[in-house]
Amino acid sequence: MEYGMMFAILGAALATILSGIGSARGVGNAAQAAMGVLAEDSSKFGKMLVLTLLPGTQGLYGFIVGFLILVNCGVLGGAVPTFGQGLAYFGASFAIGFGGMFSAFSQGKAAVSGIAISAKDDRNFSKAMVSITLVEIYALLSFIVSLLVVISVSSIDI
Repeated sequence: MEYGMMFAILGAALATILSGIGSARGVGNAAQAAMGVLAEDSSKFGKMLVLTLLPGTQGLYGFIVGFLILVNCGVLGGAVPTFGQGLAYFGASFAIGFGGMFSAFSQGKAAVSGIAISAKDDRNFSKAMVSITLVEIYALLSFIVSLLVVISVSSIDI
């Protein structure tokens, strides 16, 4: 296996695994809080589901970046990357890998708090959504950076 391919595959794995870990933890924490609310009032299921799912988007972003790396590096099509291109793919995965993981951790904590205030008064649901969505901005920034690098690597001669 060429080193470029090795680094590209490691990058795809890094993007997917780290953002997935963050999402699993964030969604898990939010789900635990939501179950407590639903034990008392099952009519709030829809709202609790929305608040619980929000930390899961980072895992999706990491999967998309990982998939695009595999498509572009010759595993699922495309040309085998050079050493420099492989390192670029590997580097691109850091943004969504770590940005996704840490933002999902934080978004999970925000979701737990949002679930708590929504449990007390349904009018607080929109306030909770805004607070939780603020964390999403940083996941999106990480995703966009990774996406732009992955898209541009094949056109750069490195």
